[in-house]
Amino acid sequence: MSDMISADLVDLDLSAETKEAAARALAERMVARGRVTDLEGFLADVAAREAQMPTGLDGGIGIPHCRSEHVTEPTLAFGRSAAGIDFGAADGPADLVFLIAAPAGADDAHLTILSALARQLMNAEFTAALRSVGDAADAAALIRGEDPAPADEPRAGAEPVGEPTGGTAGVAAGDGPGDSAGEESGGEGTGESGRPFRIVAVTSCPTGIAHTYMAAESLENAGREAGVEVVVETQGSAGFTRLDPAVIAAADGVILAHDVAVREKDRFAGKPTVDTGVKAAVNRPGELIGEVRSKAARGEVTAAGGAGAGGAAGGDGATTPVGRGGESGEGYGTRLRTWLMSGVSYMVPFVAAGGLLIALGFAIGGYEINKAPSVMDHFVWTQADSWAALLYQIGGVSFAFLVPVLAGYIAYGMADRPGLVPGFVGGSIALTIDAGFLGGLAAGLISGAVVLAIQRVRIPAALRGIMPVVVIPLISSAVVGFLMFVVIGKPIASAQEAMTDWLNGLSGANAVLLGALLGLMMCFDLGGPVNKVAYTFATAGIAVSDPSDSAMKIMAAVMAAGMVPPLAMALATTVRARLFNAAERENGKAAWVLGASFISEGAIPFAAADPLRVIPSSMVGGAITGALSMAFGATLRAPHGGVFVVPLIGNPLLYLVAVAAGVCVTTALVIVLKGLRRPVPGATAQGPGGGTDPSAPSGAKQPVAA
Repeated sequence: MSDMISADLVDLDLSAETKEAAARALAERMVARGRVTDLEGFLADVAAREAQMPTGLDGGIGIPHCRSEHVTEPTLAFGRSAAGIDFGAADGPADLVFLIAAPAGADDAHLTILSALARQLMNAEFTAALRSVGDAADAAALIRGEDPAPADEPRAGAEPVGEPTGGTAGVAAGDGPGDSAGEESGGEGTGESGRPFRIVAVTSCPTGIAHTYMAAESLENAGREAGVEVVVETQGSAGFTRLDPAVIAAADGVILAHDVAVREKDRFAGKPTVDTGVKAAVNRPGELIGEVRSKAARGEVTAAGGAGAGGAAGGDGATTPVGRGGESGEGYGTRLRTWLMSGVSYMVPFVAAGGLLIALGFAIGGYEINKAPSVMDHFVWTQADSWAALLYQIGGVSFAFLVPVLAGYIAYGMADRPGLVPGFVGGSIALTIDAGFLGGLAAGLISGAVVLAIQRVRIPAALRGIMPVVVIPLISSAVVGFLMFVVIGKPIASAQEAMTDWLNGLSGANAVLLGALLGLMMCFDLGGPVNKVAYTFATAGIAVSDPSDSAMKIMAAVMAAGMVPPLAMALATTVRARLFNAAERENGKAAWVLGASFISEGAIPFAAADPLRVIPSSMVGGAITGALSMAFGATLRAPHGGVFVVPLIGNPLLYLVAVAAGVCVTTALVIVLKGLRRPVPGATAQGPGGGTDPSAPSGAKQPVAA
């Protein structure tokens, strides 16, 4: 490890004027040492990384870096520029330039050493020593963590690069000098009961070598200064160690500093969260800590899976594409579910916007408004029918994006941005050939697979620059288009038609059983994957210009069941308040509005605190509501809205009876089950959105169990 950087990889008089010239000058030293096999190929990889995000940092530091197949072993080259070189930092040019080269398959030990260097760059004494050193060998020794001074005079602030603290770092306010600031009751950094305010953070950058660890070090240092406990999970190239769930539960706030998707982001749901880029954590960590504390004081929290009924609206992006991208150790089934949820999470906002616009059009102009001429040809400002037609036609355009967006973002979940073009093309073809929702699913999966296959092909260096813009979109779109038009499109279209005919033929007991099943799914995980499957199934049926009666019945059953859990929790806290703690009673007040608006997540604080009683009770009530809605023949053309679209519901009175029946059953079951347990007094109250378990430590919010 000691030869990762040596004197011949140091240039204390770097004369380059541009970042490209600086990278070339330092890379040439790597080539001379045999660390880089192809200069131009390596520089192309450096440039590609630089194009993702500038690598300049405040404080006069530039850290161009990349992983490349042209690197034989992890290597550092250091250059010092008297004039300064622009690497895109906000405070001006960099005089200290580190070129970090990692092999495409670098092992964890090497990458951990690179991460240790990144952390050292946040040490002012370390950078000051590099600016004053006069010998290349001494500079290399400083970077390696070897002090050129006599052994009995250690240089302050120099942590050996070869002895990093690891991928996950936690710095508590009481770990070093000045730690009393966070322990004084009522101090600026204190949280509940006089203890220090606690923050968990995740840092990650596209390469996972430098910014990831620099951001972690910066946040930890700022935490020390503010008397705040900061524990950081670094999701870098050396892998990552997940934060202890107990640490997350006890945290008062969350900072997500990332330029790539945070893995397992939903662990942090229900916490005040600041979501920003990784460079913000490097350059202004104190502001981020102050921001998350302000959010905590105001009670602003992140909903699990994003806001929206049954997954009907995106919230904070907790389930954004590749936000829970499958890891190499996960099974195919888990990754497949993740990819599908990537598409659904982006499709749902189009459903909500388009569906509500269509519903408003029907409310103003009646159901015949779908036969109105185009508003481009006929629009009268003073006629209600013209406005109704306008809303309906805008909503119809939004609905037309459903299948392409679904396919595009399934491919995105598999292959990142290169999957978008073939995914959208395949989704549009699915609409063209009447393959519908099933065609969109197939197109998305095929597109992602094709792009992943293309990316495995070794490409000449000369073509790398045009691969993401020309080659991958061209080849993948052609392959996906051929498969959809010629090979699998017709069978999928036939399957879609058969499913539609089956739904249209449902009646009697079969329809009731389907309604019960959909109700169970809607209430199983309150906005999670199972809930979204049921919701997507329903919305796909009405996302056509003239939906069938059966499709509208399914949509009505799904929305009715999704309203049950929050309304039942609200009713239970009203009729048996003593069974709930103060925080749950407050959440119960908000749950009235959330349930009426078809936002199933309103029941999450209750399910988090007591999943074994709340979730089964909700599922029973949801199944009853779904079955009754189907039995009553209630129909709905809007995919969202709750009680606010009751005028658009077929058989609205019986529909409300179905909802009320499910709410009453769930309420009764919850009250009975909670009444069987011995109440535990003195539960710590949480702010809105965060339920507590009376048996949990003070301030520890419990994760949703389902």
